[in-house]
Amino acid sequence: MNKSDLIDGMAEDAGITKAAAKKALESFLGNVEKSLKKGNRVSLVGFGSWSVSRRAAREGRNPQTGKTIKIAAKNVVKFKAGSDLSSSVN
Repeated sequence: MNKSDLIDGMAEDAGITKAAAKKALESFLGNVEKSLKKGNRVSLVGFGSWSVSRRAAREGRNPQTGKTIKIAAKNVVKFKAGSDLSSSVN
């Protein structure tokens, strides 16, 4: 499923236009992004939660040459599925 499929499904399920569903989805994604940028955690009970964690700098290897390279530290987004979501896919 891609973004346009999700918009179509949201519009059909909610009985709204595709334009309204697109606006709602973009608003949701934008608010999640803003919250994560601030370092906050976003949690939807039963569905899951998003959080930001810091990945430390480390050394890696270039698989083509075998040379050691330095990989910079960075923030990464993590998603942990909630119990309802986990049980529905199993």
